[in-house]
Amino acid sequence: MGPLSGVRVVELEAIGPAPFCGMLLADMGADVLLVDRRADSGLGLEQERWSDFMLRGRRSITLDLKSTQGAQALLRLAERADALIEGFRPGVLERLGAGPDVLLTRNPRLVVGRMTGWGQNGPLAARAGHDIDYVARSGLLAAIGPDDAPLPPLNVVGDFGGGGMLLAFGMACALFEARASGRGQVVDAAMIDGASLLATMFHGLVAADRWSERRHDNLLDGAAPWYSTYRTRDGRFVAVGALEPKFYAELLRGLGLASERLPAQYDRAAWPALRARFATAFAERTRDEWMTVFAASDACVAPVLTFSEARNDEHALAREGFVDVDGVAQPAPAPRFSRTPGQVRSAPPLRGAHGESALRDWGFTQDEIEGLRAMGVEGSP
Repeated sequence: MGPLSGVRVVELEAIGPAPFCGMLLADMGADVLLVDRRADSGLGLEQERWSDFMLRGRRSITLDLKSTQGAQALLRLAERADALIEGFRPGVLERLGAGPDVLLTRNPRLVVGRMTGWGQNGPLAARAGHDIDYVARSGLLAAIGPDDAPLPPLNVVGDFGGGGMLLAFGMACALFEARASGRGQVVDAAMIDGASLLATMFHGLVAADRWSERRHDNLLDGAAPWYSTYRTRDGRFVAVGALEPKFYAELLRGLGLASERLPAQYDRAAWPALRARFATAFAERTRDEWMTVFAASDACVAPVLTFSEARNDEHALAREGFVDVDGVAQPAPAPRFSRTPGQVRSAPPLRGAHGESALRDWGFTQDEIEGLRAMGVEGSP
């Protein structure tokens, strides 16, 4: 099942965007073999990983890549793979003796996906960083938050949207091209590139002088009173996105303000007064009472749900937006396919879980498996 059924991927253990990419590929049917570090590596690695949902759908082997034999074993695995995912700093894979030149010599059809923050080249390539750093340097962070300070948008912009998802898209493109050309290639996915790409629309607005580079001063950054959030009587929040005049009129009707003499929607000087009036109105009822008021309305008003609430929201339930994996609810594979749907095939694996069966499925004979075991590959039968 899944549009990537039959694609074999070697994924080297990493954190953040690399395993997110592996999850996306596995959800879509790819056979992703996770090469984990050994539990006794001295790094304090945790064996029990049931809550690391991004590792779902894999089988695992353990391997010491710092050893000569371990690096040679990785090359043997790459020979049978269609793609490989790595999230090391630039140059690490090369120092292990398994850089792209070596990999592509052993397997010319291989797609090598490289996930970094700064990219494989440039003055910052070797520097450490985290999501907030890449998003900051992309220009996006300066645009997010209240006017007194930028606000980190969790780590979804750099790590996952601009990182893992971008890498998954790049690898899918390269795999598609390799089927026609018979040649693999390197996919250089950098979180700073992805964060910049996500902001493409805003670069256009800045170029057209339609976007202020001051925070909280634009239509989509919370400055507009009809594109913002409001606290309700029970201390919860609602989100309002009534951008278009017809939706704005619906908002006023739902709030009971249609007959009041209010400033014009786009009268920026009056936005503070309009925001204060909306805040007073929303504070008169609870969040769920407002949802009843706007249930059949196009006012673009939505409840601000917690992660726990979102799992049980009526729309998520109707679309089966969450799946149960070993008794634990988590987001379902997306996007949806009409003929070859994705699925979560298994919970996150323990280190080395079912690695030997994966090797057999990948076409290794028992003698070859024993040879890999002698090179340091460990995996439960």
